[in-house]
Amino acid sequence: MTAFPTPKPSSRTLGELRASGHEQRTVREEIRSNLVSALAEGHDPWPGIQGFDTTVIPQLERALLAGHDIVLLGERGQGKTRLLRSLAGLLDEWTPVIEGSELGEHPYEPIAPESVRRAAELGDDLPVAWRHRDERYAEKLATPDTSVADLVGDVDPMKVAEGRHLGDPETIHFGLIPRSHRGIVAINELPDLAERIQVAMLNVMEERDIQVRGYILRLPLDVLVVASANPEDYTNRGRIITPLKDRFGAEIRTHYPLEVEAEIAVIEQEAQLVAAVPDYLLEILARYTRALRESPYVDQRSGVSARFAIAGAETVAAAALHRASVTGEDEAVARVVDLETAVDVLGGKIELESGQEDRQREILDHLLRTAKAETVRRRLRGIDLAILVSALEEGGLVTTGDRVTAAEVLESLPLLGESDLYDTLAERLGASTTGERAGAVELALEGLYLAQRVSKDSDETGTTTYG
Repeated sequence: MTAFPTPKPSSRTLGELRASGHEQRTVREEIRSNLVSALAEGHDPWPGIQGFDTTVIPQLERALLAGHDIVLLGERGQGKTRLLRSLAGLLDEWTPVIEGSELGEHPYEPIAPESVRRAAELGDDLPVAWRHRDERYAEKLATPDTSVADLVGDVDPMKVAEGRHLGDPETIHFGLIPRSHRGIVAINELPDLAERIQVAMLNVMEERDIQVRGYILRLPLDVLVVASANPEDYTNRGRIITPLKDRFGAEIRTHYPLEVEAEIAVIEQEAQLVAAVPDYLLEILARYTRALRESPYVDQRSGVSARFAIAGAETVAAAALHRASVTGEDEAVARVVDLETAVDVLGGKIELESGQEDRQREILDHLLRTAKAETVRRRLRGIDLAILVSALEEGGLVTTGDRVTAAEVLESLPLLGESDLYDTLAERLGASTTGERAGAVELALEGLYLAQRVSKDSDETGTTTYG
């Protein structure tokens, strides 16, 4: 596996390919060799994969070195699809194929009837094309309407209409799996395939060949089959047939990020933010997501996807941009008050246990308060906020809201005499701009409210007052 893109090789015929000294390798040999090289050179073969370094990745690497077909088992939003797609990076960057071949066979080893005939007729003049590794990864989402023809193949009526005999193997239109010959085929949500479709995959998984409608045709396929599934469905009591389950060499369990830092890294990597979102707000969203996963009121069989926190961050950023657009603020910076907008729109991403549906908002609000309190304790530990509490007790009021600018928040702060508390908060949270400083103070005020040291009132216009 090369660190930088390499130019496409120049060989254009079978004779030129042989003269170049090219050696044919199977898909598994390619992956094994490139993975070993990457590990030896210290390259990361799994860019963008967060939180799996000591759990899933070592298991996956061992399975690939063993040459096993792989199924990833995990709830939604655990990064299974992203992990499967990263496998293509372990293939050789360029590989030769018979030009015009439907199955992309290696010029040294034609297997389709048409390719075998062309190779015999043309000899060393057989035309060669080069295929990039990104073109050697195919993905199919298993749906109830998936057919055997989609995955394996069927007779092509157009070829028969052209005058070919119905028994001619060249009348076959090949499906996704044979078209992935010399590559990787991924099937997402494998148990959702109908049982008869699962049966059609048995030969591919074990004998490495396909059978189409009783044709006497054996195509020795070189393909790595990978899949994803929900653990609950991937049992003989679920929707997977035992013989197919038995044919996967490795079953690897994925999981949600084990550490808050990994959860935050996923949000930072995946969220498309339209405004600045301070890192402590991302931490609140990460802790909020983790609290939902641990809540007895949330149906954990459906999981709480990482997309929950990602969508939350994007919503908070959008709220900040909306405020800046309406009020004319120079900069759009998200603040604690914007977290409420995330709760308003994210409820549909979770499923509550039976009987708890009427309490959804109550549960969501409670867990968000918990996430805020944990973040405040970690971020502001050691800072004495007593002088701010005293100022509010003496009649001071701080107003914020979805249409209150950062400058207005700062203007409403009570004077603290010679105290440098506001500067201390800004320094601790890395706040330098007006928007960031307003957000830092808001976090402190929210922490005081959650600790029941100050009051907080909100009205129908979206304005919140601490006092």
